[in-house]
Amino acid sequence: MLESPSLTRRSLLAAGVASLVAPAVLRGAEPTADPVRVGHIGTGTRGWDLIKYTGNIPEAKVVAVCDVYGPHLQRGIEACNNPEAKRYTKYQDLLADPDVEAVIIAAPDHWHEQMVIDAANAGKAVYCEKGLTMSVDSAKHMREVIRKQNTVFQLGHQGRQHPATATAGDLMRGGRLGPITLVKTGRFFNGTLERAPWRWYGNYTWWDRPDPNEVIKQLDWEAWLGSTPKIDFNERHFWHWRCYWAYGTGQAGDLLSHEMDHVQCVLGWGIPDTCACTGQLTYYKDDREIPDNWLAAYTFEKQNCTVTFEGCMNSNRQQAPEYIGKSGRLTFNGIGQDAVTYGIWDDKPAYPFQGNVLEPVERFDPAKAPQWPTHMQDFLRCVRTGERPKCNIDEAFIEVVTLLMSVESYKQKREVRWDAAAERIV
Repeated sequence: MLESPSLTRRSLLAAGVASLVAPAVLRGAEPTADPVRVGHIGTGTRGWDLIKYTGNIPEAKVVAVCDVYGPHLQRGIEACNNPEAKRYTKYQDLLADPDVEAVIIAAPDHWHEQMVIDAANAGKAVYCEKGLTMSVDSAKHMREVIRKQNTVFQLGHQGRQHPATATAGDLMRGGRLGPITLVKTGRFFNGTLERAPWRWYGNYTWWDRPDPNEVIKQLDWEAWLGSTPKIDFNERHFWHWRCYWAYGTGQAGDLLSHEMDHVQCVLGWGIPDTCACTGQLTYYKDDREIPDNWLAAYTFEKQNCTVTFEGCMNSNRQQAPEYIGKSGRLTFNGIGQDAVTYGIWDDKPAYPFQGNVLEPVERFDPAKAPQWPTHMQDFLRCVRTGERPKCNIDEAFIEVVTLLMSVESYKQKREVRWDAAAERIV
């Protein structure tokens, strides 16, 4: 995660648990009087945010916490708001706990496939952080098991909790902007060599390095590695795993996935037809393998539209999702997961050097929109009702194929295409 501090999913969690847990109604659903008994797997950077949230909402009761690193396990226990919560160092033991109804997985991406499949086979509902996984075959396997077990599954794309996405999609489908021919998305962050992106230690804004000799004493390194290449303990791989291909998909899985999921949430076009992606390590030459510039262009051929993603870790420029039509454009106020409102502009220049700084002709007012449950509340409600969450396994499959198309294009140095019949990237 790399974004402006002004409006992020973390700032929403930190600033307003009370506001997020206010009574919410969607399709007549009320907060359950029977809290879902939740087990958390992974309480690192993102997992800590999630457990602080579920530990403070009436729809959930955290009954178990698991992590292979002692200090993270301890802080998860302290944040879960249940002194009787059980602690586990092996996720398999947590899955065997009959008191756990649902699991929230926030482990590194290389663990997602096995943990999700094991959880589904154990009869647990599953909330898993994005990106879904690291290969199309892995995604197919996960989808197969989730369907077979009829698992309630939610992928963690919080932008789907904002009513502005649905309203914007309705407007565009209704022709408000004319034909949509270009959508622009992006993510930017301007760090320093001392405080480089993805080089934090246990939280998004912590760069104070713990003593590696103490870390390894409290870490089950073999368990953390899982199926990845067996190497001696490397603190950079442990803390900064997003920088290395063995454990994730870089900007594609961390950042592009959010923005392209926003496009899917708004337009609902499914998997793009083609992707051309280029990446380059331009500034942070610190042994990381993942490019700090990531530029992807997707085509939706039936819709006659191109969607772009610009990822740059060397600039504070912002690119909120912008939907450009023949007669106007609709621009959201923030990155995909935090886009709570938008403005609509006629098709006129809007830049100071062109002589105009135009106000939008129309704005979305979130205060006048129906109040929706948060993404986690949607999942927990579905655990009780058996309904499908907003980012169910079919939507998650669209997400992961889309992000993997950019990875394959970058690695193969060519445009790739999605073969829908064979379900493979060619």
